[in-house]
Amino acid sequence: MASSESNPALESDPPQISKSAAKKEAAKKEKERRKAEAAAVAAAAAVNSLSVENDPLAANYGDVAFSDLRSKEVTGRRWTEVGSLDDLLKDQTVLVRGRAQTIRAVGKKIAFVVVREKGFTVQCVVTVKPDEVSPQMVKYVNGLSRESHVDIEGVVSVPDVAIKGASQQVEIQVRKIYGVSRAVPNLPINIEDAARSEEEIQKALEAGEQLVKVNQDTRLNYRVLDLRTPANQAIFRIEFEVADFFGQFLKKEGFVGIRTPKLIAGSSEGGAAVFRLDYKGTPACLAQSPQLHKQMAINGDFGRVFEIGPVFRAEDSFTHRHLCEFTGLDVEMEIKEHYFEVTDIVDRLFVSMFDYLNEKCSKELNAVRQQYPFEDLKYSRKTLQLTYEEGIKMLQEDGIEVPPLGDLNTEAERRLGQLVFNKYGTEFFILHRYPLSVRPFYTMPCHDTPVYSNSFDVFIRGEEIISGAQRLHEPQRLTERAKACGIDVSTISTYIDSFRYGAPPHGGFGVGLERVVMLFCALNNIRKTSLYPRDPQRIAP
Repeated sequence: MASSESNPALESDPPQISKSAAKKEAAKKEKERRKAEAAAVAAAAAVNSLSVENDPLAANYGDVAFSDLRSKEVTGRRWTEVGSLDDLLKDQTVLVRGRAQTIRAVGKKIAFVVVREKGFTVQCVVTVKPDEVSPQMVKYVNGLSRESHVDIEGVVSVPDVAIKGASQQVEIQVRKIYGVSRAVPNLPINIEDAARSEEEIQKALEAGEQLVKVNQDTRLNYRVLDLRTPANQAIFRIEFEVADFFGQFLKKEGFVGIRTPKLIAGSSEGGAAVFRLDYKGTPACLAQSPQLHKQMAINGDFGRVFEIGPVFRAEDSFTHRHLCEFTGLDVEMEIKEHYFEVTDIVDRLFVSMFDYLNEKCSKELNAVRQQYPFEDLKYSRKTLQLTYEEGIKMLQEDGIEVPPLGDLNTEAERRLGQLVFNKYGTEFFILHRYPLSVRPFYTMPCHDTPVYSNSFDVFIRGEEIISGAQRLHEPQRLTERAKACGIDVSTISTYIDSFRYGAPPHGGFGVGLERVVMLFCALNNIRKTSLYPRDPQRIAP
């Protein structure tokens, strides 16, 4: 359910300065950046030149020539991923590629480089040795900029003490190191700053030390850098697993994956929250959901369908859980007798998904916890189902004023989630029989009273993640409901017509992928689970 209320938990940057001042500051920073970059390139060239002229081991290090990176040849060399480095590789020579996360010099003869690849890190040691590592090579390493891509060849060793600054508990004794792609010396944000938890920042503050806090807008402005943090690497791997599990589970249940158009002639949900555009001289809009076309697929005798695809909502909702574009996980299916056949799919799908994530994504979940601590989601083996009226009664008994036939706002949903958890011990539940007046035009009214509908919402930690219902499948009633909701029936005429040729009873639901991951991991903002968020104020990067 949409809400336009503000959220005090949202992070924000300092107040904006004037446009002219901002332009001057941006120009100044760009000039400084170019100057620093040019100096770094010159310094690297000087080191390389010195190495070539005076170092017999010069071939063991240096920046790779651009011409050698243009798919020049296939060498057959074997690469080892950083995440697979362990003590079983002791004394073996390995070749790795990754980012120079940190570089630390210890005098002129030793340098440490922590190399990161896909969230895993390994400590690499460069020590001057006759006929293997020269002082110039150590100097070259110390001249690398952080986040540069490097190739390292060396021998795996196992230290006697634990390595605190890396995920892998082995070291690489470097024999060769090459710069593949240099990062600029002064990054807009540092990865270690972006990876800090609120708890770490607060403890430092209490100790009289002030650590850099990277605010949300700054993170999103430099999203490519922000994505490199361990938590973000984990979040989007978890998100992939959710979408993949969704499709695999439904495939086993006899569902067919479909792809519906995102350019449509009319609103798919009703209301004003739609992006309108000109389609070759004809009014059109971006689909608010695949709703109409997935129903038409049911009328086309597919029986059970699902889709994973983009969804567009033009609502001005400046909240922690709304986006103008998100990934929809949609389901539609024939039903034989009751729309509980749909909620049964929801129950089994999500309980199985939660089990899978807890078992298969434990490393990723722990990486998220390091920066954003959270407790495991509490859920029952059989998902709790309450009627909307039961939910309203619980709120009213708690002293919350809620209109009996109105929609629940954010605060009411959260309070209900807490009440349900206190009484039933679950943070995942289904609320059904919503008032018809707050549901889309295609929703089926209840058999006993038209005031309520055969619809449901599903909640995680007191926030809605799913809306679903049995659908109207009679063209006349569909037409009447569409008109009553202010929809121009001529823009959805092909949808209405599809029911004139015979339509089975059916129902379905829609899920927001980003919202599922946000709430499963108890994150405070959906922008943390959107790779490149689109909200009312952001269309870049």
